[in-house]
Amino acid sequence: MRECKSMKFDYSGENAKAFEKANALVHSLIAEVEKVVVGKHNEIVMLVTSMLAGGHVLIEDVPGVGKTTLAAALSKAAGLSFNRAQFTPDVMASDITGFNIYNRSKEQFEFRSGLVMCNILLADEINRASPKTQSALLEAMEERQVTVDGKTYVIPTPFMVIATQNPSGYIGTYPLPEAQLDRFIMRLSMGYPSEAEEMAILSDRKTENPMGQISAVTNAQSIQELRRIVSTVTVSGEISRYIVQLVSATRSAKSITLGASPRASLALMKLAQAYAFIRGRDYVLAEDVSALYTPAVSHRIMLSQEARLSQTTAAEVLAEVARTVEVPFKTQR
Repeated sequence: MRECKSMKFDYSGENAKAFEKANALVHSLIAEVEKVVVGKHNEIVMLVTSMLAGGHVLIEDVPGVGKTTLAAALSKAAGLSFNRAQFTPDVMASDITGFNIYNRSKEQFEFRSGLVMCNILLADEINRASPKTQSALLEAMEERQVTVDGKTYVIPTPFMVIATQNPSGYIGTYPLPEAQLDRFIMRLSMGYPSEAEEMAILSDRKTENPMGQISAVTNAQSIQELRRIVSTVTVSGEISRYIVQLVSATRSAKSITLGASPRASLALMKLAQAYAFIRGRDYVLAEDVSALYTPAVSHRIMLSQEARLSQTTAAEVLAEVARTVEVPFKTQR
């Protein structure tokens, strides 16, 4: 995954100062999260990229590598409301969406909001919940609303689901179906820290939790404005064609039995806009698309039986697919 550092700003026009201020705000947000999450700059950048693109993220990794901490740190630094749902088989759909309860003193039903009524919802170990509970998130993730007893309730804006799951433990789990996986704009993996990073983690937590050091640098209104600015980042026709060709190539690859849908193309475009903005540009380059291709598409494809038996990963298959697609402007460099 490509490292993303602050770059010299490359916006033009009368709004350059506003764009530069917005870019600085995003890098302040990233730096604030890094106070708690050690050695995971790229992962933090990808999570912030997803938030600016208006998408949800699935973090898939073994327990104890900082998935929950990352989600909590982002919500605090962004100044957004945060709820955590610890998914287990006994968690009901109404716990997520909310439910109506009868108030005897008023002789009427009252709506009690569920965990989904927040800006950032951490769906911890989402694959341990029943399919019915998992599906309760579908409407919230796609429509930003929930329907209870025929009445619709709007979820606060902005809204983002950060789901986690352990890929190595399948006992007592319910794997997410393809339709729900497709709702996540990106899938990330944290990975183990290096020895030096793990030493830093121990040092930081000897006397206190570093989460207390995080200050809110944005708020819900600021995030909405950042999303608006990101949506103005230019995507040329050549870059749009490159995105479509990368995604459509998964539908004819021999190692893939289920290719990515047009939703993947749309997700890749929005992510590329956000990533280009973070890197200080008001236009998308092919390298932005390439950096996001695997995390945006890997969870949307199904590998063939031969590929699975040979222990080929989705990342390896997508790398091979990408080599078959011509990179725009490559001959001009």
